[in-house]
Amino acid sequence: MPLPPRRYWLMKSEPECFSLADLAASPNGISHWDGVRNYQARNLLRDEIVVGDGVLIYHSSIAEPAIVGIARVVRKGYPDYTALDPQSDHFDPRASDGNPIWYMVDVQYLAALPQPLTREHLRQHPVLSGMEVLKKGNRLSVQPVTEEQWQAILKLAVINDPLAAVLPEGRKQ
Repeated sequence: MPLPPRRYWLMKSEPECFSLADLAASPNGISHWDGVRNYQARNLLRDEIVVGDGVLIYHSSIAEPAIVGIARVVRKGYPDYTALDPQSDHFDPRASDGNPIWYMVDVQYLAALPQPLTREHLRQHPVLSGMEVLKKGNRLSVQPVTEEQWQAILKLAVINDPLAAVLPEGRKQ
């Protein structure tokens, strides 16, 4: 059976909480992407995002929000255990082992962009100006990205696609 086509996502992070540098410094460049507390984004993490998908890392809540790096999904959605920890900033008393409510995925650092791509950069590009992250009122921390947008980001950043070297068998998780 053929593998489904690779999909692409933009994941927002506040760099003072967890930055691209934090991801790169994680063991093997891998960390869980936790703390998502929006049902629509949760559904993407739980139901849509799979191993091998590409991720644009977007730093938000800073003076110039921007796409700063690239990662890939290395573990599909599973219950976000930070929701069960009363000491965690992401604790949710409604969550339990039997009713996890929130989900996360594991991502692996692949590359930093040579220069961050700010919202202004994105708005000026005909393919990127339609990205979900630029739409008024869209505050989702996980958003779909089209393959055309993914390729345009790589071209603007002047980098080769780091996913091109990743074998597709990782998608069989």
